[in-house]
Amino acid sequence: MSLKIVVLAKQVPDTRNVGKDAMTAEGTVNRAALPAIFNPEDLNALEQALRLKEQHPGSTVGILTMGPPRAGEIIRQGLYRGADTGWLLTDRLFAGADTLATSYALATAIRKIGQVDIVIGGRQAIDGDTAQVGPQVAQKLGLNQVTYAEEILKIENGVATIRRHIDGGVETVEAPLPVVITVNGSAAPCRPCNAKLVMKYKRATCPMERKADDAYTYLYKERPYLTLNQWSVADVDGDAAQCGLSGSPTKVKSVQNIVFQAKESKTLTASDADVEELIRELLNEKIIG
Repeated sequence: MSLKIVVLAKQVPDTRNVGKDAMTAEGTVNRAALPAIFNPEDLNALEQALRLKEQHPGSTVGILTMGPPRAGEIIRQGLYRGADTGWLLTDRLFAGADTLATSYALATAIRKIGQVDIVIGGRQAIDGDTAQVGPQVAQKLGLNQVTYAEEILKIENGVATIRRHIDGGVETVEAPLPVVITVNGSAAPCRPCNAKLVMKYKRATCPMERKADDAYTYLYKERPYLTLNQWSVADVDGDAAQCGLSGSPTKVKSVQNIVFQAKESKTLTASDADVEELIRELLNEKIIG
């Protein structure tokens, strides 16, 4: 059976490079001040989607992302690896969304895409670490969900068999389609970009990414596939009150980059006296005991 697969992917700030300008005055992440990368666990999810595409001829994989126009890079990265299409949700009304508003926007877009068999994404994004968006999308769409997946073993007769990692071990579960799946970072890493696909899609852009003096404007008439789908709140029939800051009951208070550094060190021998001294010090400092 052929499958229609939507991969939820997010362009996230590289949390290894958080500086003093990481927050805005409104308490949201200042994404313009941070390097942007493809959320790592979303890449694991993309790999699972591409494997299903290979196993089921006629299947399609689309990348769904939300963000400013520069987030179109996430769609291109998906196309370079074997995805077929993509949709960028970009609108000032989407800005500042927490997980509730984000899942609402994604769910409305998935309804617009229509007839989706599998929605798959990373377990969580590194800029939030909440692991809430996938389950919230499933709830809003009324779909089955499987979390903490490590591998989609097979899809047969409309049922997905999935191996998932849970506390204390691994279990194999079955879920009827359509289904929402979130994937762990311990799943198979995503394949590298394909050179031929890079050459084919390197000029692919969303309309808002383009500049008036772009020397390659003529290409978009000759090659329609280079124009990526770009949707606003109105395009997905969304309620503005449930999007962005308006639909976000939670706010980020601050973002900090904490680096642990040793202020002093002590070299001990293996003698009983040194070991006893260390234990006494740990007890006195209430570190143990």
